Amino acid sequence: MSYSALIKGAVAVVTGGAAGIGLAAAKRFAGLGLRVCIADRGADRIARAVEEVAGLSAHGAQDVFGLETDVSLLDDVQRLHAAVAERFGGTDVLMNNAGIQPGSAMFGPAEAWTRVLGVNLWGAIHGTQVFVPDMIKRGRPGLVINSGSKQGITTPPGDPAYNVSKAGLKAFTEALQHELRNTPGCEISAHLLIPGFVFTELTRNGRTEKPAAAWTPEQTADFMLERLAAGDFYILCPDNDVPRSLDERRMLWAIGDIVENRPALSRWHPDYAAAFEAFLKQPR
Repeated sequence: MSYSALIKGAVAVVTGGAAGIGLAAAKRFAGLGLRVCIADRGADRIARAVEEVAGLSAHGAQDVFGLETDVSLLDDVQRLHAAVAERFGGTDVLMNNAGIQPGSAMFGPAEAWTRVLGVNLWGAIHGTQVFVPDMIKRGRPGLVINSGSKQGITTPPGDPAYNVSKAGLKAFTEALQHELRNTPGCEISAHLLIPGFVFTELTRNGRTEKPAAAWTPEQTADFMLERLAAGDFYILCPDNDVPRSLDERRMLWAIGDIVENRPALSRWHPDYAAAFEAFLKQPR
């Protein structure tokens, strides 16, 4: 069902679509014959992205447009929805991809927490609540892809606001998929994209060349399409440094903190360092 939405003439909306994984996905959608709307911040960035995506579209600029949107603001997302409906008649693929990671501290400014949660979590909630009811009414196969993070599963120390936003997005997307599959006549499915280390604006940190350990946004988008075709809900991406097998062990250890009643974040607790290393070497 999921991949049947990616057909010629279908409509994709990608938030955070002017760069990184969002732009790579928008290009792949255009290459498959979809009409594409790119929502992001910054008029110049959006214009460049629209030009790049239009160059891959069979009908060029006729099938691609962009709109400056702050997904943390409900009014902006409603305006986006109206613009897509007016231009293309509706939406079939919604990729809630907009995300920020400015860094945070547990006792840091409340404004920083509000901004991160507003974009990373509320952005996806706004997108879903505004777009998906009409997507269901269309009675066509559709997709909602929410861009999460491994940090929302293993929640490593160092950036608590980001972790909270992505952990919340995981729970939200799981609940969304449950809701969709239990809605009579609904042909929409939800999916959680869980990227590995990807070289984007978010992870660049002043670097001009991609680190060897990182994937490109294009590799990530291609992997996403591959796993959508397979029907995966959790699209757990590897990279050039961390294979899926290692991700699985780290995630199993994280949930084991609850089951085994270990200290919170025991993976980073000195008393559990040896036990964690031994766990990684065990066969699954």
